[in-house]
Amino acid sequence: MNTLDAARQQVNQMRNDFMVGHGKGSQKDMLVRQRPSLRQKLTDEDITNLYASNRIVQNIIDIPAEDMTRSWFMLRMDNDKLGKDIMSRLADLNAKEAFKKMRQHERLRGDGFISLGVTQKTPINLAAELKEETIKRIDYLHAFSSMKVISFLTNEDMFSPKYGQVERFKIRRRSSNSGIVVPQLEDTLVHLSRFLHDQTRRLEDDERGQSLLEPLYDVIKVLDTSLWSVGQILYDYTFKVYKSKDVASLKKEDRRELGMLMDFMFRTEALAIIADHEELKKESTSTVGMKDLLDFVWDYIAGAARMPKTVIKGQEAGTIAGAQYDVMNYYSRIAAHQENEMKPLLGRLIRMILWAEDEPGGRVDPDSLEWEIKFNPLWSVDAKTDAEIRKLTAETDAIYIVNGVHTADEVREARFGQFGLTEELKMSGDSIDYERMAKEVYEGLERKSSKWLGKCHPRVFLML
Repeated sequence: MNTLDAARQQVNQMRNDFMVGHGKGSQKDMLVRQRPSLRQKLTDEDITNLYASNRIVQNIIDIPAEDMTRSWFMLRMDNDKLGKDIMSRLADLNAKEAFKKMRQHERLRGDGFISLGVTQKTPINLAAELKEETIKRIDYLHAFSSMKVISFLTNEDMFSPKYGQVERFKIRRRSSNSGIVVPQLEDTLVHLSRFLHDQTRRLEDDERGQSLLEPLYDVIKVLDTSLWSVGQILYDYTFKVYKSKDVASLKKEDRRELGMLMDFMFRTEALAIIADHEELKKESTSTVGMKDLLDFVWDYIAGAARMPKTVIKGQEAGTIAGAQYDVMNYYSRIAAHQENEMKPLLGRLIRMILWAEDEPGGRVDPDSLEWEIKFNPLWSVDAKTDAEIRKLTAETDAIYIVNGVHTADEVREARFGQFGLTEELKMSGDSIDYERMAKEVYEGLERKSSKWLGKCHPRVFLML
């Protein structure tokens, strides 16, 4: 009895008519048995290992943080000198690098922090709230992750206006990973006001933010598997086949020795000397459909990370080539993150500098000044296209003024605001706006070209 007959005896065969039932919706249905993967909770060590071992993961974490802070911002004020002094002070504090690292920690760990090192007129008590009117000077800004935070202390008093909000953090203050505690640097309660806290992904009833790598874990695993699979295919992409009628009569030892010798002799494009009845040819592994599979992986990881594939792969920052509307939408999303998430933290830091006695300008009430944080453009077009866009915008404004849609003062306020003429063009919109704008520029150039050709002498056309 062979193996197939033995297997048939062990299986109870049952034959049903197809009309009896197809099993849809029952336990026979394979789709019913499938379940979406549950949440993959990662430890700090898991996150560190994933980040350290995969360059694509590093790009997903680092590139948006770099894009948010690369162009930085302009501080518009009625007092231009004070605005320039504050920007210079932020440069001295290395605020740009601190905010970039804080956003990197937020994407990697779920929470990013910046500690505010200040000199106060009153004795410093880290557990007490930092009053802005007591600040004399801001000494340093240090970015760190939630790995330094032991616990989040939340207000559980339902009759408090700050119910459900984090009031203090228990911070680990140690000299190194050895666990040696420096005197006066044991675990400490620190008030929320002494930090800038960046947290954008927090599930309900969770205190800590969620690492971006948790929802991306499955696709990162698939990406790593695809890399390994492609490596295996490339390793065995080509191989040689040797045919001879004498191989069947060889012993195992002789066949093994022959294989080793021929593998050594014909590993490169060497000369093969064989008999008439022998054959030596090169075979290659079929890669049909591999591109579609890899494209699926890249499309999935781009959608999960909310980043275009070109950006994940490291396209030059701030450049737009052709109709890359996916990249434009990505930069629009980065601009939204700047306005909604980074701008309030920057505003608080600038308010503290204005309140400080020993900072530029002395103590100034921030509410007594007209000031605004304006982020610089994340990407730009060439000078010619920019001039055409400005010209079309000016012509459109002129039509509005002539037809009474807007007054000149309204157009001036809309285009240049309260701070007067600037070098930047105030633009906002989605990909549809950009496409319409590009079409208008192209049509305008085409009309000008046709008018110029119409005025030309016939000899010009002969020359052309």
